[in-house]
Amino acid sequence: MTYDAVINNGLWFDGTGAKPAVRNLGIRGGLVTAISLDPLDETGCPRVIDARRKWVIPGIVDIHTHYDVEILEGPALSESLRHGVTSIFVGSCSLSTIHASPSDAGDLFGRVEAIPRKHVVDALTRAKTWNSAREYIAALESLPLGPNVAAFIGHSDMRAAEMGLDRATRKDVHPTDSELASMEAQLTEALDAGFVGMSSQQLLFDKLDGETCRSRTLPSTYATTKERRRLNAILRRRGRVFQAGPDLSNPMSTGAMAFSSAGLWRKRLKTSMLSAADIKSNKLAVVILGPLAHLVNRLGGDLRWQHLPVPFEVYADGIDLVVFEEFGSGAAALHLTDEMERNVLMQSEEYRRQFRKDYDQKFGVKVWHRDFFDAEIVSCPDESLVGKSFGQVGVERGGLHPVDAFLDLVLEHGTKVRWRTTISNHRPEILDKFAQDNGVQLGFSDAGAHLRNMAFYNFGLRLLRRVYDAQKVGRPFMTVEAAVHRLTGELAEWYDVDAGHLRLGDRADLVVIDPAHLDDSLETYAESPVVEYDNLSRMVNRNDQTVTAVFVGGEYVFGDGEAAPVLGNRRTGKFLKAGAH
Repeated sequence: MTYDAVINNGLWFDGTGAKPAVRNLGIRGGLVTAISLDPLDETGCPRVIDARRKWVIPGIVDIHTHYDVEILEGPALSESLRHGVTSIFVGSCSLSTIHASPSDAGDLFGRVEAIPRKHVVDALTRAKTWNSAREYIAALESLPLGPNVAAFIGHSDMRAAEMGLDRATRKDVHPTDSELASMEAQLTEALDAGFVGMSSQQLLFDKLDGETCRSRTLPSTYATTKERRRLNAILRRRGRVFQAGPDLSNPMSTGAMAFSSAGLWRKRLKTSMLSAADIKSNKLAVVILGPLAHLVNRLGGDLRWQHLPVPFEVYADGIDLVVFEEFGSGAAALHLTDEMERNVLMQSEEYRRQFRKDYDQKFGVKVWHRDFFDAEIVSCPDESLVGKSFGQVGVERGGLHPVDAFLDLVLEHGTKVRWRTTISNHRPEILDKFAQDNGVQLGFSDAGAHLRNMAFYNFGLRLLRRVYDAQKVGRPFMTVEAAVHRLTGELAEWYDVDAGHLRLGDRADLVVIDPAHLDDSLETYAESPVVEYDNLSRMVNRNDQTVTAVFVGGEYVFGDGEAAPVLGNRRTGKFLKAGAH
């Protein structure tokens, strides 16, 4: 047999959690056609890779991205591929681009996901040729996709398109029976086309961009219990996934979304909830999350928490960071798009008094820890401030309140004062527990969003490093094959898509990893321009010696930090339809 590619002598992981073994793999016609202990015939084979002392694993599955806009004009999605991610999910957090107009999509994505509204509107104006889920799939597959793509349909997308964005974001307006029936039809059509499910969101600090409805929360947050139940009933019947974003500040919202998965007296609802995190501001949250999933599942449910398996470190330019949306004074500043208006507001003593009050509030569930002593300045025109916290700057400036020190520097330097903090997942021992918890799914990278704020494109490699390091020092908390399974086959099986495995006859989506370079390079950040967004500089990861080869559909697409010529010029990925194997 003539192979399209041969990968020799690698430690092969099949994605099921089985023990790895040194094998030679042959690829032909996009499939794994040989897994052999003996050498394979390399005659006429155009690509032979020596994977000695390396790992050969299935392509990593990223279940939570916001590539919905970028994929339209940059379908290679090389930032994910270069880190071994070969299958990505779009349509998260109630946001998709199936039905909403370009202008409404700009309002939905721009502020919530920190993708400049102009680029959302422009990209969809140029690219949108579809009016249904089936047409959307056809449009994606006409592009030179790099990775495989699976999709949720967004509740806010459907609601905005059916009701109009203004009516969809008013508390006193509910969809008519006709409008609700139309949303049910849209959801049914998407599931028929192969979408994995529907995403919805109740989090109240996700705010709209634009002028018409600026600073209102996402359309799905206005949905009534009746509306949610009718849409969820369709997901139940079809066995598809409800991606649920509860209002974490409201225990009733979290509980209602979680227990909607329960299967007592009805069919269970597969539910993926956002998100499991060891939050600095509330260390008791981790005590509740895992047990809640296990309780719901004992009641016949099928609930999983999504979890980013690395420290959640964020960067910000001035005050431009979504966590400020969770309290009144922060949201008031982000509501203003005019810099001069915003500066006048931040100079006001009345405003500062309210900001200090919000900052000092100790009670209630919150995402940001609100500690400016735990916020390091990483760049600033005044270089003497680099490496200091805003709290420290306040002390040095005569005992200023940390809020005043922060606002003073934002007024003085604007977005040129760049800083960072870790919001959650800061305790390694808790990360290790989450990594083993079968009520938790490992993903939630948010790739394609918050371009100036964070970069978790290599989250899977960082988990593998932690597992491998623990094994080397004799304190293992899970095996490497279990970690690979959790990043690949486990996710593909639960979402019912054709990915995540590397067995005979499987699609040849695979990654060759050099474990000798699962090292500190994984923890660093770089910046790279996004050509599709007028070269806006985004945070990225760069650990090019770690991943030596990436294949999608049997095609070599990336390796050693370099894209293959095929990437972006010919389609290698496909749309992953739920239930199609």
